[in-house]
Amino acid sequence: MGRNTRKRRTPLATKVVAGAAALAVGGGGLVWANFYASAHEENPGHNRTRSAAAQVATIDCPDVGQQLSDVPDRARGEVDGELATMDSQITEAYKRLATTRRAQAGDAQFVQNAILGPLKDRRKAIIDRIQLEINRAGGQADDNLDELAGCQGQPAQQPQNGDGQDNGDGQNGDGQGGDGQGQDGGQDDGQNQDDNGNGVAGPVADDFIDINDVEPNSRNSRNGLAANGDGGSTGTFTTDCGVNENNLFNSDNLIAAPGVDNGAHHVHDYVGNQDNDAFSSDEDLANADTSCQNQGDKSTYYWPVLRLQDGTEEFDANDLGGGADGNIGRILKPAQAELKFVGNRQSDVVAMPKFLRIITGDAKSFTNGDANANSSWSCTGFEDRQVTDKYPLCPEGSQVVRTSNFQSCWDGQNIDSANHRDHMAFVQQDGGCANGFQAIPQLQVRLVYDIPTPTVENGSVQNPYAVDSFPEQLHKPITDHNDFINVMDEDLMNEMVDCINSGEDCQ
Repeated sequence: MGRNTRKRRTPLATKVVAGAAALAVGGGGLVWANFYASAHEENPGHNRTRSAAAQVATIDCPDVGQQLSDVPDRARGEVDGELATMDSQITEAYKRLATTRRAQAGDAQFVQNAILGPLKDRRKAIIDRIQLEINRAGGQADDNLDELAGCQGQPAQQPQNGDGQDNGDGQNGDGQGGDGQGQDGGQDDGQNQDDNGNGVAGPVADDFIDINDVEPNSRNSRNGLAANGDGGSTGTFTTDCGVNENNLFNSDNLIAAPGVDNGAHHVHDYVGNQDNDAFSSDEDLANADTSCQNQGDKSTYYWPVLRLQDGTEEFDANDLGGGADGNIGRILKPAQAELKFVGNRQSDVVAMPKFLRIITGDAKSFTNGDANANSSWSCTGFEDRQVTDKYPLCPEGSQVVRTSNFQSCWDGQNIDSANHRDHMAFVQQDGGCANGFQAIPQLQVRLVYDIPTPTVENGSVQNPYAVDSFPEQLHKPITDHNDFINVMDEDLMNEMVDCINSGEDCQ
């Protein structure tokens, strides 16, 4: 599979941290050494049914970006760049964590002294620069941001709905999950003994669930409420933008990390606007081609790709965002990508401003907790059963479904905010908007995939599928997210609003 992108990428050899112990797997990607070491215990038959991830550490850092709510407009570019550098620091620290298991086994303080301590110092330097940039631009930086510099090691246990970060359970100040050792006391020479054959840290068997074991109508999420209902504005507007037939992929994030190459550390599918990379200006977006059938819709719709970890060497097997960031396997395009805008249960909707940016879900929710998580997984024929923290195992003839209902309450003023969230909100339980926010059309994205059902036996999963993620997020399903920038022309936006408010179904 090729890619269609104007980006110029630096060769892998100049970007990967020096000394990282990586091995080619199945034709591409990196082995993250010993991240799923077998549990060498007295009753292996019983314990093999558990995820070995419970004894494995990843890097858990406070999300500085989510704490920034008052950044002057003229400082936002610099601040976003600094935050992207901080993400890269976490990635490199994670790589070092994954490739130093022998040293960790021989020194209980290795992780703290060699990884987390230096990481804290580097993060503090960036936080100091962020504070300076905010103050120089006329803002008032929070003096307490330094408290967010320190990171911890965290066992790879999946946060459950409402659990946030497990209230700190299982986190050790020395940065090690469990004893930090692999099989045979960590003397594994970097060989991964239980990686499901995929060669990377995740997913694992406990990340999957048979859709028949999910209770109907049991999903209880604070986020992702469908805004439409029987009252208010009941119409719909559907836009058909294809399934990325043009092979437009990159690992940038124009919303969260503008101007930063590989700002996402994972690859996105793009439909709609065809000029999507970190360096695209609003003018570039307005002048670009679109894959949407209605040429008045140049909006950009993008989401992290799904991959089947079957040993396939993709085009990005050695690239940042791909194999160099632990994202390996065959990229799976959706068989269907349904993009629909709906109304509000309590009121009419108003037009979205051009270039409005919305992020739904949280790419870091495995370590951040579920406050902003908005993942929703299911199977065709079973869509009354939705799950946030597991990948579904679908029966024969059924397809995997990813659904995202976006925030649809707008502050009426801003097309973006410092943390890329505060200018938008989800509807309340009654379907209305609170605190002076205005109802806009709600984007609902439904992606359907033809995926061979993975086999889960004796605590292992064969040929798993997984969402691309930041390396330290371990491909957890709860990290799924979706992004949108409105680039509809004024006539089409007004047509959509009129259609929704009049109760019609249009496209």
